[in-house]
Amino acid sequence: MKKILSLFTIFILTISCSGFSVAGESVTDSAKAAILIDADSGRVLYKHNAKMKLPMASTTKIMTTLLTIENSNLDEQFKVDESAIKVEGSSMGLKSGDIVTMRDLCFGMMLPSGNDAANATAVRIAGSVEKFVAMMNKRAGELGLKSTHFVTPSGLDDYTDDHYSTASDMAKLTQYALKNKVFAEICSTRSAKLKFGNPPFERWLANTNKLMATCEGVIGVKTGFTDKAKRCLVSACRRNGTTLICVTLNDRNDWADHSNLYDFGFSQYKSVTLSPEVNSFKAPLVGADKDTISASCTDEIKISVHKDDEAKITQKIVLNKINYAPIAEGEKLGCVKYYIGNIFLGQTEIKADENVKAKG
Repeated sequence: MKKILSLFTIFILTISCSGFSVAGESVTDSAKAAILIDADSGRVLYKHNAKMKLPMASTTKIMTTLLTIENSNLDEQFKVDESAIKVEGSSMGLKSGDIVTMRDLCFGMMLPSGNDAANATAVRIAGSVEKFVAMMNKRAGELGLKSTHFVTPSGLDDYTDDHYSTASDMAKLTQYALKNKVFAEICSTRSAKLKFGNPPFERWLANTNKLMATCEGVIGVKTGFTDKAKRCLVSACRRNGTTLICVTLNDRNDWADHSNLYDFGFSQYKSVTLSPEVNSFKAPLVGADKDTISASCTDEIKISVHKDDEAKITQKIVLNKINYAPIAEGEKLGCVKYYIGNIFLGQTEIKADENVKAKG
């Protein structure tokens, strides 16, 4: 009986640490704080201590990279500050006298998590690390990150307790950052061939985010670790047109937890086919022997929506205010747009059903 009870205890402990909750849904319980959101709507699909202030290690570089993209000429070459690159921890391999571009430094921050790249960026943009950190905190306020405070551009936190954020704030920051095409491209790159040094020479940088190779649809974003923060991970995943963002802070099992959370999150979505409620139209016409032209919309689109939102989908018919003859059959005269609230889902085209000659 004692042996049976011991085995049962081990089984229960294994379940409680595996990244699953016994409350009926597959969710993480390894992280000290976690959140899963829809990147388009901001809908929270799962949260655990999402408002708890915790150190976030190198996921800090999401903000540093975003500010770099917003405040610099990415392809202008310059020489790195010698003192700025003398920093401990992960590195992109910068040396005294190296000639780089800001784009190089962005890749250096987001792929190998270079602390040297973060400091070099800060000094180049603001003149000092301290002034750049002030920019980071100002931007955090503008983005509504009310429980976030930066002390370093790299995320190194051994000497301070004032460098912190929350899973919720980091998800919100990432949601905004992914709207920047340059940021989205950089953070989704598995490896990059760059040319820097003195003189510049080609070398490869690899992304530390293993999730990109092990979890279907992952498109970034940033890993992090310090002795104080432990393992931190911010990721984004796109499947069937839907993008989710996951954040875990202080999580010993982050790779598995993010995979499990994405499987859970995407199970809440369903594929729906959208077609116009009305498919025949009379569009206004100018310069012909008649005032209107027959048009139709017969196309369909397939999208992925949360199962609770299917009934909230609305349609908006948009016809050109003026159509000038001549018009060829199949020419676009408008579109049918699909929304959930203010969120645009997609559109189908309204096309001319006939050829119309110009008057005279």
